[in-house]
Amino acid sequence: MGKCLIIGCGGVASVAIHKCVQNSEVFDEIMIASRTKSKCDALKDKLEGTSSTKISTAQVNADNTDELIALINEFRPDVVLNLALPYQDLTIMDACLATKTHYVDTANYEPEDTAKFEYKWQWEYRDRFKEAGITALLGSGFDPGVTGVFSAYALKHEFDEINYIDILDCNAGDHGYPFATNFNPEINIREVSANGSYWEDGHWVETKPMEIKRVYNFPEIGKRDMYLLHHEEIESLALNIPGIKRIRFFMTFGESYLTHLRCLENVGMTSIEPIEFEGKKIVPLQFLKAVLPDPASLGPRTVGKTNIGCIFRGKKDGKDKTYYLYNVCDHQECYREVGSQAVSYTTGVPAMIGAMMIMTGKWNKPGVYNIEEFDPDPFMEALNKWGLPWQESRDPEPVD
Repeated sequence: MGKCLIIGCGGVASVAIHKCVQNSEVFDEIMIASRTKSKCDALKDKLEGTSSTKISTAQVNADNTDELIALINEFRPDVVLNLALPYQDLTIMDACLATKTHYVDTANYEPEDTAKFEYKWQWEYRDRFKEAGITALLGSGFDPGVTGVFSAYALKHEFDEINYIDILDCNAGDHGYPFATNFNPEINIREVSANGSYWEDGHWVETKPMEIKRVYNFPEIGKRDMYLLHHEEIESLALNIPGIKRIRFFMTFGESYLTHLRCLENVGMTSIEPIEFEGKKIVPLQFLKAVLPDPASLGPRTVGKTNIGCIFRGKKDGKDKTYYLYNVCDHQECYREVGSQAVSYTTGVPAMIGAMMIMTGKWNKPGVYNIEEFDPDPFMEALNKWGLPWQESRDPEPVD
């Protein structure tokens, strides 16, 4: 069917690459490219020969557009799947524009020096991608990603209009460390220590970090404390789901995690302001990332489940309706299948599916789009097939 260039070789990329290789009918050939070629080579050695997918590797600095352009011109992929860092989205989009190659990512751009993630930078590419006749699919992970597909599916099949969306992200996994993050520590801690916000009546309402807490009884997991955070898909869903009055995003955190985070914040270790240390400038948060366990190493020791989904409230045939769409994923099952825990798995599988939607032409319109702007049905079908089966409840407990 086609060729895919995958940029990045961390935990999420590893899952997406495993899934591309399983899906050899679509992915004839993949190239894994990263700053550290040895990581790409190790994954290639592990997967080569397990299916008919041909695998090659390359070294690339994703901050350098010229290097990316040269690599794309050499490999000539049908789509570039960006699983590098959010700071590198724009250089990779520039390279895709220059080579007229479709683009897919899982997280929106954020400038390295401000910890402010929003879609405005990538949305500015809309006209240029349209003129080039290529598609950029933004946010094809789980949240953002599947949560947007769930929203489009609910609107298409279950509601005449959706007024309220609560996105709930529960990770009840236990890795046994006093403190560790399940994905890139730098991104994770920036996200959690930022002010929260939600969308209500056409504008943003800002909250202090962790100010709003709820307890929710998650299917297959039980009661967990969850906290309101700012999250990027709120911004696009607020534009793309008609009739919306409020969208909130909640994530669960255990008391131990929050206590450690407060201590680290209090002593300045989560700061992104460079400080002078032994004649060098260092960023405390980047140093903290270096001393924390690598998220990729958590797989074998993490037990428990994740539950991520959306509770929708709105109208159908003039009546009020509540509907909950969610996925439950088991950390140990993910590790047995692809060698990663469920947090990487729930992002890596939808990344492969997004690339597949573009490569097969199921989703095909030139320009820059968020995932909920496409027909959700083929994606929902693929989730069931490729390891993230969804469940639904027509009488869920709402979040107050």
